[in-house]
Amino acid sequence: MNRYLESVLEKTKAKNPNEPEFIQAVTEVLTSLEPVIAAHDDYEPLAFLERIVEPERMITFRVPWVDDKGQVQVNRGYRVQYSSLIGPYKGGLRFHPSVNQSIMKFLGFEQIFKNALSGLPIGGAKGGCDFDPKGKSDNEVMRFCQSFMTELYRHIGPDVDVPAGDIGVGAREIGYLFGQYKRIRNGYEGGVLTGKAISYGGSLARKEATGYGLIYYMREMLKANNNQTLKGKTVTISGSGNVALYACEKAQQYGAKVVAMSDSNGCIYDKNGIDLELMKQIKEVERGRVKDYLREHKNAEYMETVDRDDAPIWTIPTDIALPCATQNELSLTSATKLVNNGVLAVGEGANMPTEAEAIEYLQKNDVLFAPAKAANAGGVSTSAIEMSQNSMRYYYSFEEVDARLDRIMTNIFKSCEEAAEKYDCAGNYAAGANIAAFRVIAKAMRAQGIV
Repeated sequence: MNRYLESVLEKTKAKNPNEPEFIQAVTEVLTSLEPVIAAHDDYEPLAFLERIVEPERMITFRVPWVDDKGQVQVNRGYRVQYSSLIGPYKGGLRFHPSVNQSIMKFLGFEQIFKNALSGLPIGGAKGGCDFDPKGKSDNEVMRFCQSFMTELYRHIGPDVDVPAGDIGVGAREIGYLFGQYKRIRNGYEGGVLTGKAISYGGSLARKEATGYGLIYYMREMLKANNNQTLKGKTVTISGSGNVALYACEKAQQYGAKVVAMSDSNGCIYDKNGIDLELMKQIKEVERGRVKDYLREHKNAEYMETVDRDDAPIWTIPTDIALPCATQNELSLTSATKLVNNGVLAVGEGANMPTEAEAIEYLQKNDVLFAPAKAANAGGVSTSAIEMSQNSMRYYYSFEEVDARLDRIMTNIFKSCEEAAEKYDCAGNYAAGANIAAFRVIAKAMRAQGIV
């Protein structure tokens, strides 16, 4: 490895010794930047890499709230404002028991590159809390969100930092958060949160955007490799949230057969193709589990997840695998099974869902790989479109937003492809994504001086 890169990576590891997810994300990016760093001998004196791996600001705060039994509960909230080089901080909020500083920093770091690839003026941030909305009543979620926003509001704003949803933060949570922000600020600042309901300033196609964008990127990647298409391909999708549901919808529209979806308990395999309307009813309306799919499709098969490192969904033969659940869900063991079953392409719908060793194995076995920071950038891109609509006091139609999303994802793929070719790693879209995004960030960094 380049001496400068190696030095920065070692220093980062030493300063963040108990943050494995963050170190994984930094390692993946820095190792892919070697050809760019070698071509620019002024990056080291200006500490480009040291500045990009260090967040501009990290905020940690207490979130006290009262449950339905009258008991006081206390959680820990986070907001990592990573980079404002190309626009206001932008990135989701995650409510999940696994949330910690390492996960917040890795997500924020990834967000810088993802947002730079979008071509839109948005910086990188991430936030959340170790609160679990699962099993909580609407009133409990509301009280928690109000307490969370009572601290967070000090640090956000339409031109400062614009949060959105992530795991555990859907339309319900965004609504409660926005209501509390509006109450405290005594004014309507629609652009302060994205992922809002249409009734109070949200954007059409935002719910669908990350899943749709993933398929648009996959379409372009297949086209660039022997002019392949999605039509007739078998697809498996981990997860059953917004990303998974709408990746399924768009894949089906392109003529693919989606045969499996999952949640944290297990996966459903329906060889005839997933009944998407039923799955939407179970997950979006009933907030149920994928196992409930069996009530109407008794011939489908349910496989319980016992070991996340060996999830059953990845044992199902498929042409295209789309990990859309959570970080590091696709292990080397699972990647080996996918390759043995003849997988053609893997597209990351979640953030960093594939372990580093698994990515390397897939690429060595000529599996097309669409990296998260490029392939799942549709959500944040449409959030930026929502911000624009809020500023204009104007709404685009679903078709207008979807067309803009399609163009953005097509351009992101082209940027990844061109950067990989320019720096002698053609076909490696993960490296191409990192290089293309870094070049945008580096240009802004150089222009703004030592800040």
